[in-house]
Amino acid sequence: MAETHQDSGGGGGDFDLTQFYQIFFEEAGENLDQMEQMLLNLNLETADDEELNGIFRCAHSVKGGAATFGFTDVAELTHQMESLLDRLRRHELQPNAAMVDVLLESADASRSLLARHQAGGEGDGVPTADLVRRISDLAAGGSATPAPAPVQAKVSAPEQKVPVAVTPPKNKTTRSLEICIGPIERPEQADAVCELFRDIPGLGDIKALPSDRKDVRVFAVETASTDDDLLDLFAFHVSREHITIKNVDPVSLESSDPGYGFFEGAAGAPVAASYADDPQPGAPLAAFPGYGFFDGSPGAPVQIPAVVSSENGVLESKVASKVPAKTSPGTAAPQPEAATIRVAISKVDQLINLVGELVITQAMLAQNSRALDPAVYQQLLTGLADLDRNTRDLQESVMSIRMIPMSIVFSRFPRMLRDLAGKLGKKVDFVTQGEATELDKGLVEKITDPLTHLVRNSCDHGVEMPAERLAAGKSETGTITLSASHQGGSIVIEVRDDGRGMSREKILNKARERGLDVSDQMSDAEVWQLIFAPGFSTAAVVTDVSGRGVGMDVVKRNIAALNGTVEIDSAEGYGMKVSVRLPLTLAIMDGMSVGVGDEVYILPLSSVVESFQVKADAVSTVGQGSQLVKVRDEYMPVIELEKVFQIPRFDFEKSSDIMVVVEADGSRVVLLVDELLGQQQVVVKNLESNYRKVPNVSGATILGDGKVALILDTGALVRRSRH
Repeated sequence: MAETHQDSGGGGGDFDLTQFYQIFFEEAGENLDQMEQMLLNLNLETADDEELNGIFRCAHSVKGGAATFGFTDVAELTHQMESLLDRLRRHELQPNAAMVDVLLESADASRSLLARHQAGGEGDGVPTADLVRRISDLAAGGSATPAPAPVQAKVSAPEQKVPVAVTPPKNKTTRSLEICIGPIERPEQADAVCELFRDIPGLGDIKALPSDRKDVRVFAVETASTDDDLLDLFAFHVSREHITIKNVDPVSLESSDPGYGFFEGAAGAPVAASYADDPQPGAPLAAFPGYGFFDGSPGAPVQIPAVVSSENGVLESKVASKVPAKTSPGTAAPQPEAATIRVAISKVDQLINLVGELVITQAMLAQNSRALDPAVYQQLLTGLADLDRNTRDLQESVMSIRMIPMSIVFSRFPRMLRDLAGKLGKKVDFVTQGEATELDKGLVEKITDPLTHLVRNSCDHGVEMPAERLAAGKSETGTITLSASHQGGSIVIEVRDDGRGMSREKILNKARERGLDVSDQMSDAEVWQLIFAPGFSTAAVVTDVSGRGVGMDVVKRNIAALNGTVEIDSAEGYGMKVSVRLPLTLAIMDGMSVGVGDEVYILPLSSVVESFQVKADAVSTVGQGSQLVKVRDEYMPVIELEKVFQIPRFDFEKSSDIMVVVEADGSRVVLLVDELLGQQQVVVKNLESNYRKVPNVSGATILGDGKVALILDTGALVRRSRH
């Protein structure tokens, strides 16, 4: 690996930073994601200091960490971004769309570079020379006219929990300050502060002053920045509790910030400020300043506002911290309490698997105890009832660990839509609803690609060009809405747009051209389902965005693999809606147990519509041996599970006479079974990883008596009935 390992505070000797790599990569990724959201939400015409400072801080955080770990390529790129953002936040430049574009591209490049470092430096690095040149040109020019971004995403940005640095007015006079950093065990850390003044244009001048202590650095600074600005910048190199700022100019309060500077004494002479009290000898240093390691323990970054204390006529600028600089002997300093911990996904999966085994064991105990006499075994049965309740509570709690909010998925679409709308020349607003709705992490990862395709389709095929929308009496800006909600035991994700909708006539004509069996008597729902046929596309021109007919069939296949369904509703001229229904988790499901011969099968309860008993003469046989049954004036195909799975019978006179109606892919079929055994929660086991792929089976589970029951793939059974 090409990176160099640098020292970070500690009591002498080399300090290995590799133990903090993972934390840095995660926090750098969070900062880049946050910066991207803030850039997408930035109003170019009315951008305020708080927004620009927030974006600047994100870039500065990544740069500081990358420089600390020796990732020079990332540090160089983010340094250029920082220079442009610094000019923006100082109002020396007016933000425009070109600046937002290059900053977004630079964030993408930074992610790629960080991913390469995380992988051990494998592969070729992303070229950044062109990005650096473009950023430098924009930072030097400053004459670009503001242009609105194609998409103003209406996704609320994460709340900023960092102190707001106030940019000084342009006409503010330069102040002379004396800055003391220390006492610290590694005073050379403070020398990095000088680099800030060299790297950031307009920050001011700094000069080192002699100090009578080896563990203290003193600097003379000429700057127009406020103390808050300086503290924000310095904190990436040294802990804030080691920084003391004092004003050495005999300025009046009218010419300096309220709360900063010093009162004049009775004789009119300026009163010198005393530095902060020394910390206790041997107090641990921050292992990694700026990344949440204060006093040597991991935790969330501490927010430290500057405060003012006045005593005996002396106004002193000190730093307040949740980690006190001084504690009484023998008293441990209170540590910031962490609200979250990071745990490897593999550990969570192992925990879920063990809870699944516990559920199976509990079901076995419950089944074996049914024959016990309650009067004799009252205490045992009471204990088993408690075990049942506690197991169910534990199962729900463990499953909730893997549940993550849909905002994780939704957050990637504003950027994608902005770029796509710009390429197509369209104006699109993106609205999200139900971001807090939670879904299993495994499902979230697998549903992202299908949703991406649906959102791209809405932008490309659905939303019209601005002129076309105005001619149709609509606003020139289209709206794409992405929503998520819980309905029963499922989650429903909808992609809606207010575009042109789908043309029934155009779809039918295209289907006839491709030789599909269609008729004018088909319902709208059946016509809309035609677009899921492989290779089906109504686009007149093939572009790099769409038109090749590859995608919608993959979308449906991927969603069906997650035991989900897709439905389409459209009104020509008004827009369309695609609804995706998914189970909340793939690990545990509600099922209906059915018996055929001596075998037990599980039907997903979400697919079961109804069940009833029929006589043998109610089933009609049609061509090629296919069977139909009439259910309330509707003929449905009949599938005999006995024949599908070739189940041997030993009671030859018995025949299946119970029918279960199941629904999948918008169609219904009737399954012939011997008996209904009941409903229960089952732990889903992957059959492919433990055995092999079995047709018409989606998984397996272990029953209370220890037997293995197959979970039927209702979608595959419905497709089987069509052939």
